[in-house]
Amino acid sequence: MKKLLYLILLSLSFFITMQGTFAEDYDYDVIVVGGEPEGVAAAVSAARNGAKTLLIEERKNLGGLFTYGHLNYLDLSMDQHKQWINQGIFKEWHDKIGAPIAFDVKEAEQAFSEMVEGEANLTLLMETTVKKAVKSGSALEAIKVKTPSGERTYTAKRFIDSTADADLAALAGVPYYLGQEDIGKRGQFMSATIVMLFENVDWDRVTKAAQLGVLEGAEQYKNVIWGFSGTIRQYKPVEEKTRLRGLNISRQKDGLVAINALQIFGVDPFDEKSIEVGLERGKRETYHILEFLQRELPGFEKATIAAFPEELYIRESRHIKAEYQLSIVDVWENRDQWDAIALGSYPVDVQASNKGEGELVVVNPVQYAIPFRSIVPLEVDRLLVASKASGYSSLAAGSARVVPTGVSVAEAAGTAAALSIEKNEEFRDLSKNKKFIEELQTVLKDQGALLYPFDLSYPYEGEWFYPALRELMVLGVVEASYDNDFNPDKQMSVNEFTKLIADSLSRSNQKEYDKFAKRVHEEVRDSKYDKKVTKRKAEKLISSIPKVGDKWNEIFKNEEYEVHFSQSPYITKAEGYYIIATLLNK
Repeated sequence: MKKLLYLILLSLSFFITMQGTFAEDYDYDVIVVGGEPEGVAAAVSAARNGAKTLLIEERKNLGGLFTYGHLNYLDLSMDQHKQWINQGIFKEWHDKIGAPIAFDVKEAEQAFSEMVEGEANLTLLMETTVKKAVKSGSALEAIKVKTPSGERTYTAKRFIDSTADADLAALAGVPYYLGQEDIGKRGQFMSATIVMLFENVDWDRVTKAAQLGVLEGAEQYKNVIWGFSGTIRQYKPVEEKTRLRGLNISRQKDGLVAINALQIFGVDPFDEKSIEVGLERGKRETYHILEFLQRELPGFEKATIAAFPEELYIRESRHIKAEYQLSIVDVWENRDQWDAIALGSYPVDVQASNKGEGELVVVNPVQYAIPFRSIVPLEVDRLLVASKASGYSSLAAGSARVVPTGVSVAEAAGTAAALSIEKNEEFRDLSKNKKFIEELQTVLKDQGALLYPFDLSYPYEGEWFYPALRELMVLGVVEASYDNDFNPDKQMSVNEFTKLIADSLSRSNQKEYDKFAKRVHEEVRDSKYDKKVTKRKAEKLISSIPKVGDKWNEIFKNEEYEVHFSQSPYITKAEGYYIIATLLNK
């Protein structure tokens, strides 16, 4: 009996020893999931700061959207001093490929590989899919993955999710919303795109056509041309749920010409069948677009389709909920943040979610800061989310989603992960620790990141109608475009006023919108939509909303109305913003 007990204890001791060996062989300080540009930056940053790091990617190559979607046209932007706003690791990679606006995809992929291979602390695991997140309480402790050699479990002290769709965060139980749910557009996502690839294009002739105003002309800088907005009106799509917008054209060194312009609507980013259908629809439409370009755009007469990307460019999927949700107001008001880890300044470009919508350039900021709190997800510890799915509102993501900004954010995530291990403190606690944030900012600046405090003004600051305008901006029902002009003094048309009420109600109070939609038609059918809206007409439209009735004087005729509204019978946009925001509050 004693001998049997001895053997059992010996076996148990051996098992525990083997388990310890397994942990020693496969445990990491930091695991980064996602081989997108953001994932590469996060992993390289963590490794350089002393963390034993594992980078996991489910594809065969690094680069994600750049490599598989052939999106080779960079959304670069500058700060208030005309410096490139995204530096550090992004600049390092960008310099490797010659610092163009548009790059050769193979060169980009090679540069990512070189950066990863150059880090002794960094291990790369390709063709590996995360199947399960393992937690202890709220803390993420391990992931179960499927590799080419079988299923494995990897443990780490910290994790970073840099997948495009926040896949690891979702598996771990981080709360999130889909697409534009946060502004009342349930089930709606920005359009997807297939990048069209052509060869045998006469670049010189295309350049000359841009200068001569063909298809309303275009702008050019080195190997990129953007414009030809005449295509929007002249081209008629053949495939359903597709639309062509102005052309963003790039030329690689090997002569391959890529065009980012074809929008594909109705793609569910979580349904493989829907994605495949969207991709095939885009391929078919590309042939019709080629015929159009051969007829209408000099330089494309002999063009042929060179190939098709392997993947769609999907702009939007999940938005995780974080300790701080970066808002459109933060972007518009050019706000600094006490815990800034990166700067952004790209215009808020919200692509249409269906063919009935136009593109929405909400605002064009000077610059704004992205806080550390926006990459610290709610409810799950030891995890950061550094990708276009980070803690941004869907409107703020219209700017913050661009890759250069994402790479800067991801570099900060990698650095923060290494520092948090060194201090043995949780991300959530550190997100409230000003001393830690100052240390993190110092390290990032030493690594080349562009970070500094700033205090900038913004248009309409202090104007009487600004609080109302801000409320409508948060709903995404108004836009200022690239020149940041909401035209407050311009008179509003019946169509504009009616649409603004309808859009505001549909996004904030669907029940009241349904009632309004049924009754408003009879109120506007006798009016020309482009006719200026009078105060009397506005009152009648507002009164058609149930529960408002004849309360116009009670709701709107206050001191602010009397002081700021003009004596004109017509309503300006500023007055319209005030009326509708007041209506929403009531």
